[in-house]
Amino acid sequence: MKHFAAYVAIDWSGAKGRKHKGIAVAEARGEAAPRLIRPGQIWSRQEVLDWLVKRAAKEPTLFGFDFSSVPPLIERGEYLPGELDVPKTAREFWAYVDRVSSDEDLGAASFLEVAHRRHFYFGIADGVKAGFMHFRQCDRRLNAQGGRKIASTYDAIGAAQVAKASFSGMRLLHRLDGRVAIWPMDPLPERGSVVVEIYTRIYLRRAGLSGVKLRSRADLNQALKALGSPPARLRFEPNDHQTDALVTAAGMRQLVLTEPRAFDPEGLKPHIAQTEGWTFGVL
Repeated sequence: MKHFAAYVAIDWSGAKGRKHKGIAVAEARGEAAPRLIRPGQIWSRQEVLDWLVKRAAKEPTLFGFDFSSVPPLIERGEYLPGELDVPKTAREFWAYVDRVSSDEDLGAASFLEVAHRRHFYFGIADGVKAGFMHFRQCDRRLNAQGGRKIASTYDAIGAAQVAKASFSGMRLLHRLDGRVAIWPMDPLPERGSVVVEIYTRIYLRRAGLSGVKLRSRADLNQALKALGSPPARLRFEPNDHQTDALVTAAGMRQLVLTEPRAFDPEGLKPHIAQTEGWTFGVL
């Protein structure tokens, strides 16, 4: 099993506008407690990208982002059924999203709200929400295991929606492609850093918790202890973006060190890897 010098979790889901109070970055290193990277900084998406590229070149690091790396394809045979000239592989689709989106700082609102509006659910005027709820193979596997991943990349409204963060994340992945290995689209390299998709609830469940958001040091440290980590050394009460990042960094470390199939999950076939990707931690 490949080991890394550090395990970094990036809570990307709260990003809005040019500066994003919701972005939090945490790392777990060695056997130490996870810590926040630049806890007082309000990150832009571009700043996260620039920092990651530099950090990836410095030492082998496993980076996790909490967005869906690509929409479902296998269920319906296309990412955006009925649209012409839309690619059918993850890498080509990232490039397509980046090319079509005109938003600043890796935003993708124009992709969702203008270019391909009919594919995304923004409210009751769009009809029955269930008609937009399509899932990837790894999402279905997680749900079958009781993972309760109920959001779809086509759902673009409400606190639980993941569309906006995911499509901006696809632009980031396009900018990273060829510079840092992106699993499972790239095979796990013998050396160097790797980017994966993460889902915080997986690590909360591994810690024996229900999956609810953590918003206190006491709850955070309870989760960290269950993941084999020392308590975090915070002098303030964290928000849920920060606790998500801290717990997931510790959980990624534990998963790599204890699960022989962390990068070889059951159900991950080559065509799935290249079209739908996989969430790291769905085994």
